[in-house]
Amino acid sequence: MIVKSQPVLFLGIVAIALATGASAVEPSATLFENDSVKVVRALEKAHVKGSFHDHKTNRVMVYLQPGTQRFEYQDSRKPVVYNWKAGQVVWSVPEGMHSPEVTSDEPFNIVELELKKPGGPKTPDSARDALKLDAQHFSLEFDNDQVRVLRLKLEAHQSTPLIDRARNTVAIFLTDSDAHKAGDAIWQTPGAGKIENTGTKPLEMILVELRF
Repeated sequence: MIVKSQPVLFLGIVAIALATGASAVEPSATLFENDSVKVVRALEKAHVKGSFHDHKTNRVMVYLQPGTQRFEYQDSRKPVVYNWKAGQVVWSVPEGMHSPEVTSDEPFNIVELELKKPGGPKTPDSARDALKLDAQHFSLEFDNDQVRVLRLKLEAHQSTPLIDRARNTVAIFLTDSDAHKAGDAIWQTPGAGKIENTGTKPLEMILVELRF
């Protein structure tokens, strides 16, 4: 997968898509952190009950493998069971003290984006916005006052037109490439460019655009 870009404006991703399908489970790690986001890869182990904890900020959750997870709460709420799908993207708000447990038999990874700043007003999208120009390859997951989340799918040898990226963006790979593997995340600054999948397998990514 190659990003062809205008000079200076675009932080490119240079990679050739190699594989698709379920990715291997990886240990927990902080992928990167700056003044806007903290991006971590969490390993959720099967049949291990987590300690009670809470989260202070809104988060974007990207599930890399499927799994079933049960949440218990310290208040009067009843436990809730979620059946996650590989590649599912979820908006998560602070919900108080909770304890998760994977009740399916296999572990899975979540890429979690902790948002450090409040959202701003929704600025108009450019004429070369990805959704306007290329609805064939880009689809909208959700849009709120902090983030706009897009999914990009490119078959082998497909490419996007020249598009504008108006916001700082976290790009998360759902498929492997020679430069990145499924579960990797990179920071992209505003710019313009096109994305071309020069490999022989489909390419899929989640793009989290920050509205602050």
